[in-house]
Amino acid sequence: MLVPDEFGVKALSEVDGLRPVRYQPGEPLPPEAADAEVLVPRFLQGPDLGAVLAQLPRLRLVQLLSAGAERFIGQVPDGVLLSTCRGAHGGSTAEWAVAALLSIYRELPGFERARRERRWDYHYTDTLQDKRVLVVGAGDLGRQFRRRIEPFDATVTMVGRTARDGVHGMDELPGLLGDHDAVLVVVPLTDETTGLVDAEFLARMPDGAVLVNAARGPVVDTDALVAELSSGRLRAALDVTEPEPLPDDHPLWNVPGLLLTPHVAGSCRGSDQRAYAVVVSELTRFAAGLEPENLVRGDY
Repeated sequence: MLVPDEFGVKALSEVDGLRPVRYQPGEPLPPEAADAEVLVPRFLQGPDLGAVLAQLPRLRLVQLLSAGAERFIGQVPDGVLLSTCRGAHGGSTAEWAVAALLSIYRELPGFERARRERRWDYHYTDTLQDKRVLVVGAGDLGRQFRRRIEPFDATVTMVGRTARDGVHGMDELPGLLGDHDAVLVVVPLTDETTGLVDAEFLARMPDGAVLVNAARGPVVDTDALVAELSSGRLRAALDVTEPEPLPDDHPLWNVPGLLLTPHVAGSCRGSDQRAYAVVVSELTRFAAGLEPENLVRGDY
């Protein structure tokens, strides 16, 4: 199997039935590629993936280091399994979402600007307490967020692809938007979710509400969001944008009411350990002749 870093080689060397070999992304593959049955692409693998896959005639499984699989769907050859790293980065991303809401409600960016201007800007702020937060996406990340936000005395409503105990279905989403102070979007990027947060979605959110996107940039219609932010009716926190990175002249650089970070919600200390803990679990199953638990299936 091919692994993109020494950390992964060391972690996977302890799994019976696996022989990890490091490859350098962007450089010629090692001779062992001819026999490799598993590929672990580097985190957020770029457009060179197709060229790598074409050199792996015995490939059976692509095991990701990310929870999102949209870059790989359609590129993995027929008959080759694709497994995500679901469960590795949900806690870190949920932590970012909590921090973003706290920062917005407690006006931390404004107080930092005042400090730089040597102004003692004493005033009351809003609070996360008693806020109603709608979480669109009831997977690992959504559950991790709920566990972290409820101790702040916020109330969470979950929405998933299908309704189940404690989770509303997507068909109920339009009727729920107007009853919540903040909306966190943590869905995977699919044909269904591309453009999910459009002008109609945003118009249903109440005045002063906060949109938090920790999913993928194309889930949100950027033009529609810029229009709402420019009017001052809504606020937002984005860790992802479309495109990424933003060009110098993009309106998101200057639009009011926005907290923007450069796709770093899951990028923090310990991320490698958490990712490879999931990968080891998945590949232990694979080496034993079992299917990985995080397989990407037709509906993603």
